[in-house]
Amino acid sequence: MAEAGNSGGGARKRKMADKKDAGGARKLAPNSNWPAIKSKKNLQITRLKDSDLFTVPEFLSATESKAFIRAAESIGFVHQGSLGPTMGEAYRDNDRISVNDPVLASTLWDSGLSKLFSDIKIRGKVAVGLNPNIRFYRLLIYLSGSSKAKASKSELDSQKDASMEPLVGGETVFYGWRNNVVAEVAPAEGMALLHIHGDKCMLHEARNVSKGIKYVFRSDVAFA
Repeated sequence: MAEAGNSGGGARKRKMADKKDAGGARKLAPNSNWPAIKSKKNLQITRLKDSDLFTVPEFLSATESKAFIRAAESIGFVHQGSLGPTMGEAYRDNDRISVNDPVLASTLWDSGLSKLFSDIKIRGKVAVGLNPNIRFYRLLIYLSGSSKAKASKSELDSQKDASMEPLVGGETVFYGWRNNVVAEVAPAEGMALLHIHGDKCMLHEARNVSKGIKYVFRSDVAFA
């Protein structure tokens, strides 16, 4: 699932400021070996809460999605945790790669996102592109009572086997007034999930993965 926030791991609700590039995430220079991305002319928006929350099915094709996973796995993920809500950070427990790549960001934007945002404004500002800070997340089966960094060999072997299984769990849940559920978005291959950030950011959480592996490709839509 691709995910982008409109800027202007475990089941933990969050609306704290994300501390960017924290937790020992792997930071990389631009990579010329990313898969090619074809232009999409017929992308459609599925609105879940006006322009504050929507999905774009098949933003990446199945072939493109699998190719990005292979590319990310060849680079290698680094486990990332966080200090948690008590320290003002969103809860995190995932594997992560971070790359600053303006070419990749521009390619993704020009492949179809720019047209979808042509009529969307935030406080009079228009979307101008994707932030070149691209992140890849890998969310594995939740290991109750132990961190992934200290997982046993049998648990790690089980996680490798999980890559061959259909994904179960990993839904992203958004909450509104009095914690009423606004939307529950199940992961889907190649789907883009976009939601507003800043003071209008909805409380949200990622549910635990109970089977398989969830991959997320993330950036932020910049407005000016």
